[in-house]
Formats: sequence, structure tokens, C-alpha cells
Amino acid sequence: MPTKVYIAPRVEILAQSGIESIPTEYVRPVEERQDLGDALEEVKKQIASGVPQIPVVDLKGFDSDDHETKMACVDSVKKAAEEWGVMHIANHGIPEDLLDKVREVGKKFFDQPIVQKEQYANDQASGKIQGYGSKLANNASGQLEWEDYFFHLIYPVDKTDLSIWPKDPSDYIEVTKQFAEHLRTVVSKMLSILSVGLELEEGKLEREIGGKEDLLMQLKINYYPKCPQPDLALGVEAHTDISSLSFILHNGVPGLQVYKENRWITAPCIPDTMIVHIGDTLEILSNGKYKSILHRGLVNKEKVRISWAIFCEPPREKVVLRPLEELVTDETPAKFTPRTFQEHIERKLFKKKQAEEAAAAAAAQAANGHKPNITN
Repeated sequence: MPTKVYIAPRVEILAQSGIESIPTEYVRPVEERQDLGDALEEVKKQIASGVPQIPVVDLKGFDSDDHETKMACVDSVKKAAEEWGVMHIANHGIPEDLLDKVREVGKKFFDQPIVQKEQYANDQASGKIQGYGSKLANNASGQLEWEDYFFHLIYPVDKTDLSIWPKDPSDYIEVTKQFAEHLRTVVSKMLSILSVGLELEEGKLEREIGGKEDLLMQLKINYYPKCPQPDLALGVEAHTDISSLSFILHNGVPGLQVYKENRWITAPCIPDTMIVHIGDTLEILSNGKYKSILHRGLVNKEKVRISWAIFCEPPREKVVLRPLEELVTDETPAKFTPRTFQEHIERKLFKKKQAEEAAAAAAAQAANGHKPNITN
């Protein structure tokens, strides 16, 4: 039987309707509610209780002529990539006034009436994924995420489709173009640092995932409205990123949670930094040395959260992903089989579908009074 696709209303409309409880399709199952709650409260509780925090790394040292200073930067990034798979980066080089403009034009777009934003609506069912949207519940459970979003390619410039970029605010296109150019420089720097951390030449990882010509940067502006029951909902469900690297800029409202040492850790908002995730692609190339960490997004009752997630992705069919031969030895055999980026995406979707169908079957058995029979 094909999976039923449920077309979600815009979450913003639900949030503004005055509801006191969220619709059932947004309620997460009990097994997902560990450390789930209001993002603003979770940050306060975890900092007060001394929970380990996502590391902060300073990229400035990598530009130093002093070898020890440069390697100290490499070591800090390497350690964060190996132990956490995520980090706050300081001194990344993007002007703060430009980041403020990025936040401003993104907020102005979402501040528009729904009817204005609907002009840019995507159509996931037909494969038109760029544009304004909300998640379709095309999984076995029918669950939805508490967010709306705007998604589009921002780099390389010659591959972008400006016809689907917002025309209002009028400076959205120019600001986003400038941001993409600056961020692309940061992408190269991060890949260089991570290459040196693997004892490879600086340009190795970047060449392996497409280089300047083919590496894509996809922007997803996530809009998380206030939620009356943040202890039951998720802005984004738990996942690892398929990308090489993912960068996150936010509006100062926390929401990111990462799964480490059997618990969910909520990231505070640290001024003048961006968040960087190691994606699946770099985990494969590094033969598992760098970690693609499981993470999700919380919501809260008091403040709208907006985040700008930029996914750096290799071309889907052009590059074959496999552990780099320099990192494969008799002592450290290859942990991943070769696959294109497209094949990796399909594998993840297939495994996700299997897991969802198994969970749905178990829930149905339990509801009928039968003991679930689940095999891994």
C-alpha cells in the first residue's frame, strides 16, 4: 500500500490561531520525548547543571604565519569534529553587519502575510523542492514538524535560479548573494583545516567533494513559530545531515539539540559565532574519524526562532564517496562502501522508511494487545 501524503497547513497559521494544544500529527511519540521541552528553559537548566557544551573554536589562528598557532587551530577543530561532530566557530571572517542584513531580510520575508509568501510555494510532490514550504507527512506515522521554511540554492551563482528567490524585501537577492560569496570562503577554510587535521594536504577534502565548480550550497531558512506545547513537538526531527558541512546562523533564539553520551544537549546561542556540523559525506571520506552527529530542533512558547541552515553538498552523481585511501589501513579498514551522493541519499531514505514502517507495525500490534516483534 502506498504511503498516504498529507498536505500540511502552514504552521504559522496554526500558531496564530490561538490554539492551546497542538494537532495530533505534530505530537511526537513517547520514545522521542527524552530531554524534549521548551528550548529557552532547556538551555537554562543544562547550563545551570553543568552539562558539557558544544565546543567553541577560533578560526583566526589558521591564518597565522606561526606554525604552532596555526596547528593549535587545526587541533581544536579536529578535536571538535572527532568528539562532537559540531562546533561554534568564532572569527570566521564574515562581517557582522552582513550577517545582520541576512537576518533582517529573512525576517522581513517571513513577516509578510501568508498570501504573499504563497507566491513562492514549492511543490514537493512534483519534485519542485525550492521555495516556500512546510513538511509533508509522507512517513508511516504521519508526523509533522513545527516549522515553515524557504529553501533554495545559493551557490555556485551560475547554477542558481533567481526567479524563485524572494523579490520582497527588495534587497533579499543582493544580500543573499553577498552572504553566499563570503560563506564560500569560510567553507574552503573549514575544509582546509579539516584536511590538515587528517594529515592530508590542505586542498584534499575540497577536491574530493567537487571543488569550487561543483560543490553546492543550499540555503534553508527555518521559521519556527511559538508553540503552545513545546514538550510534545519538534521543529525538526532527529537526523544527521547528508551534507559535507552544514552551517547554521540564528536569530539569537536557541533550539538546536545534539545527541551525545545518551542524552540530548541543547546549544546556547553564542554571540559572533556560527554553528558548523560535520555531515555524512565527511564522515565517509574520513573513514569515521569525523562524526556526523544526530541532532534535532526544539521550539518554545515565547519567541519565534529563525535559523539559516546552509548545506554544502557534492554533485549527486559526479563524485563517488568512499573512505580516502590514505586513511584505510589493515588496522583501520574501510567502514563505508563506495556510493555516489545520490545513492547515499536513497540509502538513508530507504532505511528511514524501514524504521518508520517497523515502528508503525509495533504500535499497531501494541494497540491490539500483541507484544511487538521487532528485529534489527
